[in-house]
Amino acid sequence: MSDKNFSGETKCGHCGNVAPMEIRSSLSQVRNHEDPRTGHPWEAGPVHELLVCPACDGVVLRRYFWHDHFDPAEIETDVVYPRQAEVPIGLPATIQQEFEAALKVRSASPNAYGVLLGRLLELVCDDRGAEKGKLSARLKDLSTREEIPNKLVDMAEKLQELRNVGAHAWVGELTTAEVPILDSLCRAILEYVYSAPHLVKQAADRLQKVRKGQRSRGKRSSKEGA
Repeated sequence: MSDKNFSGETKCGHCGNVAPMEIRSSLSQVRNHEDPRTGHPWEAGPVHELLVCPACDGVVLRRYFWHDHFDPAEIETDVVYPRQAEVPIGLPATIQQEFEAALKVRSASPNAYGVLLGRLLELVCDDRGAEKGKLSARLKDLSTREEIPNKLVDMAEKLQELRNVGAHAWVGELTTAEVPILDSLCRAILEYVYSAPHLVKQAADRLQKVRKGQRSRGKRSSKEGA
C-alpha cells in the first residue's frame, strides 16, 4: 500500500475544522518551458488537489500555481470548493460575530444554522431599538418605524418559521435543501438594514473628497492665472 500524503493545516469549508487533510488525488498541469533567448528551461503550471476532511469526510478542492523557481514554503493555495460564504459588509461587530458563528455550522447542521439565524434576527431587533416582545411583533415594530419595509418583515417571518422548525424536533427538521433559502432570506435582511446604508455612506464620503479635491485644484488654477 502506498504512503498517504497530507496537506498542511487546512480549514474545511463544510464543518469549519482546521487540520491536515489527506490528499486523495492530484491533477498537475505543470508544463516544461524554455526561454527562447537563453535556452534556460523551467517548469510551471497549475496543480489541483482533492482533499478529504478527517472530521466530516467532506471533499475539499484546492488549487495552487507551481513554478520550480518558487520556494515551496511560500506557495499560496486557493480553495476552489467549497467557497467560503462572504459576510455582508457594514455589519456591527456583534451582528458579524453571530453571522460568522452561524456559518460554522451551516454545512454540519441545517437545524443549528436555522436556530442561529433566528438568534441573529433578535440581535438585529436589539440593535435597531425594537420594542421587547415576540420576534414577529418586534419586526413589525421596526416596519412601523420604517427601519425595514413590510416585504422584508414577511421575509423575516419566514426565516423565523424555519428557525422554529430547526429548534423543535416535533415540528420537523431542516435539511440541506432549506439552507439556500435560509441564506437568501438572512442576507436580504442584513444587506437592506446594514450593507446598503454602509455603501451609501462610502459613496457620499468619496464624493465629498472628490469635490474637495476639485475645489483645491480650482483655487490653485486661479492663483496661477493671476
